[in-house]
Amino acid sequence: MAQPEDATGPLILPTWKTLASHVSAVVLAAIFLVSGLWKVVDPLAAAVRMTQAQFPAEFSLPVAILVGTVETFTAVLLLVPRFRRWGSYLAALSLVAFMAYIGYYYHVLRGEECNCFPWIKRMVGPGFFVSDALMVGLAAVAGWWVQPSRSRRSAAVILAAVGVFALASFGISAVRQRGVAAPEFVNVEGKRFALHQGRVFIYFFDPQCSHCDQAARNLAKLNWGDTKLVAMATRQPQFAVQFVQEAGLKAGISSDLGLLKGVFKIPDPPFGMALESGYQKSVFTQFDEQEPAATLRRLGFVRETPADKGGRP
Repeated sequence: MAQPEDATGPLILPTWKTLASHVSAVVLAAIFLVSGLWKVVDPLAAAVRMTQAQFPAEFSLPVAILVGTVETFTAVLLLVPRFRRWGSYLAALSLVAFMAYIGYYYHVLRGEECNCFPWIKRMVGPGFFVSDALMVGLAAVAGWWVQPSRSRRSAAVILAAVGVFALASFGISAVRQRGVAAPEFVNVEGKRFALHQGRVFIYFFDPQCSHCDQAARNLAKLNWGDTKLVAMATRQPQFAVQFVQEAGLKAGISSDLGLLKGVFKIPDPPFGMALESGYQKSVFTQFDEQEPAATLRRLGFVRETPADKGGRP
């Protein structure tokens, strides 16, 4: 018989309830761990996806790191029985908050990819809410049939350790994104193009991405002066020419994505990279009415007066 927990002993439950709690916790922890570690290890890519989901671009990077830290911490709590109930609370709260956010922007995001988890493609629609509701159910099962959580100090130590790991990972990512030397040449429309001469801006895009299309149209309005533009499709390269032409972007098209991926960390598009004399000057994951135009002007890559002009290799 099940007995309520008291000060003298632990909660005693039937085997099937204990097993259900373990299975639910492991499944949910795996989902949160993959999602959290991805955001912590690759915060730039996570920030891009958050911006695409209507999150303010200026806050997307720190929030991506924070969310990744919380998700990883939640996964650890779920895997440790004495912390599981706290983990279930955090998981359920996170899922409900996420559903509320998507619900608020449902009229904008409907039909778009959720971008919630890496490698898992989910479209925003009724099925999205059903799947998240099922995960809330897993959180309830995992936390209901388990003893109450204890030892807040130990949980705080775990949170601190995850936080340090997240900050260290971000630091490494930031260092790798700056001052890296590009290959000397890439192939642009059948010709060798030198990356170590002057200023070069490389725009990475997905021809079927509406965010990439809008970003390209904004870039096309800038006065690039002597800066050369190179465009690279991260997928569906057969549509690259049509994409660039329709956006009005005066850029040479290169197919050497693999060559640059061997040197740089390239997150999901839209993504931009500014090179000066062959060295990476800055990277851009925020694309809106203000950025990257403001930063590019400050760096000298575009001129102060916007114009529908661009440099073509």
